[in-house]
Amino acid sequence: MTNHELVKIVFLRIFRFRLLLILGGIAGAIILFIYAKGIDPIYTSRATVFPLNATPDNSGATSALTSMLGLSETPKSFSQDASINIVELAQSRNTREAVALQRLPDHGNRRVAELLIENYNKNRESFAPEIKITADTTALAAIGGNFLKPDFVSKINKNGILEINYSSKDKSLVTPISYKFIDKISEFYKDLKRRKAQLDYDFTLRKIDSLEKVLGGFDVKAIRMANTTLFVAPDKVEYQIPKENLSNEKARVLRQRDASANNREEALWRLQKVTPIVAILDEPNPPFDVKRPSAFIYAAIGFFVGAILMLLICISDIFYKYIKEEVKKAIFGDSETEVVSTT
Repeated sequence: MTNHELVKIVFLRIFRFRLLLILGGIAGAIILFIYAKGIDPIYTSRATVFPLNATPDNSGATSALTSMLGLSETPKSFSQDASINIVELAQSRNTREAVALQRLPDHGNRRVAELLIENYNKNRESFAPEIKITADTTALAAIGGNFLKPDFVSKINKNGILEINYSSKDKSLVTPISYKFIDKISEFYKDLKRRKAQLDYDFTLRKIDSLEKVLGGFDVKAIRMANTTLFVAPDKVEYQIPKENLSNEKARVLRQRDASANNREEALWRLQKVTPIVAILDEPNPPFDVKRPSAFIYAAIGFFVGAILMLLICISDIFYKYIKEEVKKAIFGDSETEVVSTT
């Protein structure tokens, strides 16, 4: 059988069983259409969070001090706060696990991790292992954090505002879990700001104490020099060795002490006003962004796949005979082959 004859026979077979091919495509389209309709949609919330920091004091002393020391005022957005990376904080394992252990009053006061495990067991594939809810909070937090990781996204938009997105197939969990994320991010952010301000204030106090000790050492040294270098000349006039270097060094340390004292006032002001109010601009409430597969696209793919499968079934015997004939040609030569004529 030549290639030309093979193509001719295949086209004749396709024409003969064209209705069967169409029925196979329709069957495939129906199957994938029903499958697509059975896929649960994914609901995604969107929330934006902004820190409303305390309004800086614009009094003359504070403004002058800020200018002299080169200190910037409290940041106007998350992106301007170089000391704390809010995105890393939001996506950290510590934040996810803290959210996983939170309880939802609207869901029987159960933990987020327990609800996520139940949803997984309910929608898991038949071959996937079931996950049991453990009483160990550490293990429960780790499991819940792993479930939250692929569904939670945070980023800083062009305006420096934190944008939070959470996705879930369970529509009832989207809003409460989003709020738990916002609460934990705000709590950790405020705690870090307070701790940093406290460290700055404590450092300033320690520096002032150290400079005071240095100044005390200068005074002791000056007294010792006065007592050991004082002498009386023949004209009964008292003289002592000049201490210009010591005086200059003491004046320099005094300036540092005064600058540190000003820093202490600045650090104390920041410590008192450091806690920001984290406000929610866009709340994670419905309507959500819904992502579901297109049933019509699935149906088109099913029609194509069903028609191809039916075509393969219809022409499988032709290719079987053709391959068998080619194998005989390769082994015995053309004299032993038989011409296959079939329609």
